[in-house]
Amino acid sequence: MPLDGILVADFSRVLAGPLAAATLADLGADVVKVERPGSGDDTRGWGPPWGPTTSTYFASANRSKRSVTLDLADEHDLALARELAARCDVLLENFRPGTLDRLGLGHEQVRATNPGVVYASISGFGVAGGAGLPGYDFLVQAMGGLMSITGPAGDPHKVGVALVDVLCSKDVVTGVLAALRHRDRTGEGQLVRADLLSSLLGSLVNQASAYLGTGDAPRALGNAHPSIAPYELLRAGDGALAVCAGNDGQFQRLCAALGVPGLATDARFATNRDRVAHRDALAPLLEDALAAGTVEHWTAALAAVGVPAGPVASVPEAFALAEGLGLAPTVEVGDGEAPQVRHPVTYSATPVARYTRPPRLGEHDDDIRAWLTREA
Repeated sequence: MPLDGILVADFSRVLAGPLAAATLADLGADVVKVERPGSGDDTRGWGPPWGPTTSTYFASANRSKRSVTLDLADEHDLALARELAARCDVLLENFRPGTLDRLGLGHEQVRATNPGVVYASISGFGVAGGAGLPGYDFLVQAMGGLMSITGPAGDPHKVGVALVDVLCSKDVVTGVLAALRHRDRTGEGQLVRADLLSSLLGSLVNQASAYLGTGDAPRALGNAHPSIAPYELLRAGDGALAVCAGNDGQFQRLCAALGVPGLATDARFATNRDRVAHRDALAPLLEDALAAGTVEHWTAALAAVGVPAGPVASVPEAFALAEGLGLAPTVEVGDGEAPQVRHPVTYSATPVARYTRPPRLGEHDDDIRAWLTREA
C-alpha cells in the first residue's frame, strides 16, 4: 500500500485527528495511538450507541491502529513519548496550542531530534488570536457561519454529523501526504497546521464566494439552493422528493413529465435566473402537479426523461442503495466486531487491503514499550 513503512504517532483525540490517522492507516501506515491510562480517548466513553467492544463513535475513527497508554505527567512515560516522536515519520496532535511544547513534544523540539518529521497540528481556531478558544465542531459550525445557512430561515441548525471535524481530517490527510511527497524529494520534514475554522471556511465554496464577490451575507433557504431552482425538496403525493433541475433543458423535461409544460414557457420561469427570482411562486405549482403521484412513481418517471430526482432515504436505506449499486460500502474488521464503512476511494494499483478492529485501550502496551525501551 502507498504508506507501507510510514510510522504515524497519533497523539490526537476525539475526531478530526483520529479520523485523519485512520485514513493514513487505511493507506498502509503503521499508526500508534497514544492514549491516557485508565480512560483513553474521550470518545471511548461517548455512548450510547455501543458496539460489541467499544462505543460506535470511537470505532468510527480508530480502526487499524495500535494503542499504547502513556501518562505524559510521568517522567518515564514522557520519555517514551519523546522517543516515539523521535522515530515517527508523522506526528498528529490536537492539544491546546502550547501544551506539547511544555512537555518537550512541540514541533521545534521534535524536529531537533527528527528533522524529517511531518508534524501535523490541529486546532479549533488557529494558534494566533484563536489559540485560547476551544475547538469543538458544534462551536465552529455556529461561529464559522455554517449554521446561519443551514435549516429554515431564522432557525439556525447544525448539520447532522460533526462535519467540520470530518472536513478538517481530510485537509490534514492532504497536508500530510503533500508534506511526505516534499520529504521524498528533499529529505526535509515540515510543520503542517490545520484548524477547524479554516477548513469550514474553505468548504463554504459557493456561499463564501458569493459573500466575497458581493459583500452580501448568504442566508438560510431550508432545502432550496441559493442559485438554482428548482433544486430542492418538493412534496409529492406521499412524501418529499428531491428534485434537481440544474439547467433549462432539465426544467423543460420536468414540466413535460409533470403534465404542466406551460410552466417552462411562463415568463417567470423561462430561465434559471427567472426561476430563482420567482421560486416562491414556482414551488407550489410544481407540488400541485407532483401530488398526483408517489415519490416512487416520480423518481422513475423523471429518471426516464433525464431529470435527477429521488427520495429522502434513511441511513439504512442509503447503505442498501450503495450495496445495490455494487459500491460495497462496508468492510469487516474482525470476528465479533461490527462492520465499518470502507475507505471511500478505490485504487487500481494499490487497493486498501487491510482493515483491523479498533484497538482495546493499551492493547499493544507491552510490544510498543519494549520496542521504545529496547532500541532507545
